[in-house]
Parts: sequence; C-alpha cells; structure tokens
Amino acid sequence: MYVCMCHAVTEDQVKRAIDAGADTPRQIAKGCKAGTDCGSCVRRIQALLGEHGARPCPTARLAAKLGLADPGADSEPDPAPALASALASAPEPIAALRVA
Repeated sequence: MYVCMCHAVTEDQVKRAIDAGADTPRQIAKGCKAGTDCGSCVRRIQALLGEHGARPCPTARLAAKLGLADPGADSEPDPAPALASALASAPEPIAALRVA
C-alpha cells in the first residue's frame, strides 16, 4: 500500500527505513522523500513509527500529559444520542437574521 503518493513510497519502504534505524518522519524523508511534498502522509508515517516502538509525536505526548482522551480510542461514548436529545429540546430557530 502506498503511504506517499507524491513520491510513490510504499508502507514496506517506510517499514524498512524504520528497521534500518529511522525513528522520526524527518529521518524517513531523508531516505525516500516521503512527507516532503504535500505532507498528507506524515501522520501515517508517525503511526508506523509508533507501531514499531518509536516515540509518539509531540501532540500525542502533550495530550497524554494533559489527560485528554486518545482520539483513536473507542472508550468515548457515541455522541449521537446526546446530540439528538439536545437538538430536540432546543428552541425554534429564528426564521431570518439580518446581517449588517
């Protein structure tokens, strides 16, 4: 599977770079240029690094330090029922607003 479409870098190539000692997205980019163009693959590269024992990205460390929930965890309840209940009890919207 491709990780970086800009430079045609596959997941296997990234994993080989990690196995060779790369432990940051920047180190991986030095070898194969993944993450140096549009940047949309950097999160996947960070995830692959995390799966292979590298330090998590600073944002994840900060969230853990602050006690914030892991966005990937399934421990959070589904917000849909609470949202539906809140919308049902909300007052009727104003028909039109005039913007000055």
